[in-house]
Amino acid sequence: MSDEQTPPGGPERDATERGGQERGGPEPEEIRFFGTSWVRHDRGYALRRAGVAVGSLLLAAVGALILRFAFQGLEFGDVGPFVSLLVVVGFAVCSALAFRRTWEGYVRRPAPASDSAADKSAQSLLLIGFIGSLLAYFCRSLIEAPGEKLRRAEYTAARERHERRRTSRTGNPAAKKPKPKGKKRR
Repeated sequence: MSDEQTPPGGPERDATERGGQERGGPEPEEIRFFGTSWVRHDRGYALRRAGVAVGSLLLAAVGALILRFAFQGLEFGDVGPFVSLLVVVGFAVCSALAFRRTWEGYVRRPAPASDSAADKSAQSLLLIGFIGSLLAYFCRSLIEAPGEKLRRAEYTAARERHERRRTSRTGNPAAKKPKPKGKKRR
């Protein structure tokens, strides 16, 4: 880890805080609101999951209320039924796309963005469909910490790779083995 990425406890955090791994091994990736408590489901993990679920549902409800005020503004503006329907369908489609993209982000890592212009246009759709993202976060937090399954699979694979590398190295690999000497004749 570089100096800029030193975790808040400093490098001297004990092994139990890092998920029980000894120094030099892979460390679990932190999840927002959960830190590394998802590894062992300790340090208030269940309470955090409940809090995240309730919080994301409340934020989605507040967002829906704000959208309701926006639609009332359209009604006061007397824009007509076509524009009102267009706005409702637009928000519904954007919310569905945001839900799907957020949910897939918890199952697999997104592919590297090859076309940044397409990614930027998708970000605006996701911003409009913020309620879908919040609902995906709520639904996933009912099952697990959002992104836990993906990070657990990656962490387990990294630990297994580390163990294989560590056990395959015995002794000093740079030292040459002495050649067996034949019996000396006298």
